[in-house]
Amino acid sequence: MVQKILKKVKNRLFSDQWALYKKEKHLLNKPFYFEGNNGKAVLLIHGWTCTPYEVRRLGKYLNENGYTVYGPMLRGHGTVPKDIENVKWNEWLEDIEKEFLKLREKYEKVYVGGTSLGANITMLLAEKYSDAAALILMAAPYKFKLEKLSEIIARIVVKFQRYRKKTYPPTLGAARTITRLISYQTYPVKSIFQAFELVKKSRDSLFEIKQPCLMIQSTHDHMVVSDNMEQLYDKIGSKIKKKKYIKRAYHTFISDIKNEHVFKDILNFLNKN
Repeated sequence: MVQKILKKVKNRLFSDQWALYKKEKHLLNKPFYFEGNNGKAVLLIHGWTCTPYEVRRLGKYLNENGYTVYGPMLRGHGTVPKDIENVKWNEWLEDIEKEFLKLREKYEKVYVGGTSLGANITMLLAEKYSDAAALILMAAPYKFKLEKLSEIIARIVVKFQRYRKKTYPPTLGAARTITRLISYQTYPVKSIFQAFELVKKSRDSLFEIKQPCLMIQSTHDHMVVSDNMEQLYDKIGSKIKKKKYIKRAYHTFISDIKNEHVFKDILNFLNKN
């Protein structure tokens, strides 16, 4: 009975994308750059331990609608887990700053978007560069579930264990396979502290962010507190801000074909700002 319920939930929540990901296997750990024709650019930032492929289809869609789109690889990603072990959160921000400045020199407007911790990097970039045209925050953690307790436990675990294996909710279905394909399945415990610090720093930056902002989060995000997006929405300094929930999806909603309807919302937001 339990297996039947899990199968039903799995089929409702996620599309079967295995064939597509097998076909595009050579792209899974690569950055992408799509040249557009409207004089505007979008910088898309992937999440912690993942790769730019996470936002590649979104980038392709925006490019088909005129935008130049660049999805860089964050330092320490797309190779092996040990490469991320000693990377600091501010180094990820520095890398993205360099890419933003390059785009700013060439295009009349540069929009910035990110998913998960890529969204937190987006916030910090926006705080520093007021000329970022508008922001797309996807699955942005305002606060992790049990954040303080998790950090305490991690400080104990790191003394005895260098790497931890990722775990997923049993109902993740196809998205679990997707995540396995585009991210490290073990991570250095040491690196989790950089994720905690990045979230804290971006939380402190919210009031200073003034750019138009679109926030998108799934209704079943297993990573963050229940009022996560409401907190983000209330705290951010943007006068133009919009929030959207994705139903029957989890933290990695942007990677699932079934949720590509949100691409149109993102495009409309960019076109208006």
